[in-house]
Amino acid sequence: MKNELLHIGPLTVYGYGLMIACGVLAAYITIEYRAGKAGMEKERVFPLFLWSLAGGFLGAKLAFLITEWKYFVHDPLNYLIYFSDGFVVYGGIILGVLTAYLYCRANRLNFAKWADLCLPSVALAQGFGRLGCFLAGCCYGKETASALGITFHHSEFAPNNVPLLPTQLMSSALNFLHFFILVAVSRHTKKTGTVAKLYLILYSIGRFLLEFLRGDNERGYIGPLSTSQLIAIPVFTITIIWTLADANNSK
Repeated sequence: MKNELLHIGPLTVYGYGLMIACGVLAAYITIEYRAGKAGMEKERVFPLFLWSLAGGFLGAKLAFLITEWKYFVHDPLNYLIYFSDGFVVYGGIILGVLTAYLYCRANRLNFAKWADLCLPSVALAQGFGRLGCFLAGCCYGKETASALGITFHHSEFAPNNVPLLPTQLMSSALNFLHFFILVAVSRHTKKTGTVAKLYLILYSIGRFLLEFLRGDNERGYIGPLSTSQLIAIPVFTITIIWTLADANNSK
């Protein structure tokens, strides 16, 4: 609930940035460790991770720009400055996965196998990232009179002095849970692609439901559904169809 955590001379350590950094580091360490345990080419981890991270960052920014296009049309110069402050996670996931696919294809790697390895760590990074959201006050929940309410007093994003649902902490807990579920499943399945598909299903369901509790309405809506919910529906549907098709083909 406090974004400015530490001041070292002219340098300020922000909670949001620190949590993002912790998430990225934790994801990389976990991927490299699990790659070694699985007997995969560890020398491929760093370039694949770096390219996917760059693609994910760009995708999250581009999706933010698309979501906030009205602000860009109204005042392009100020928007480009504001552009540095926002991310849309789904954009990052989509372009990050696409970048990983292109890297695997260019280097003749089994994409599904590497996706199974990497996507649990994406959930881990997201768990840390949402803690950063909580510290900054972004991605906040609706006003509430329940005991769950969290009140911000110095946030630049959330309404201050009003009890809000801590959707950031809910999302963080859910992402950490996804990480442990995915790692557990990976230890008990030999079917390539199972973990990757499970990640997409779990994230889509969790994100779709949590969006109903969010209070930051400026993130974009079409009708009653948010942008993320509109993306979650086809992602979930396509993944389920993909899973059922694979199940039928394996009979």
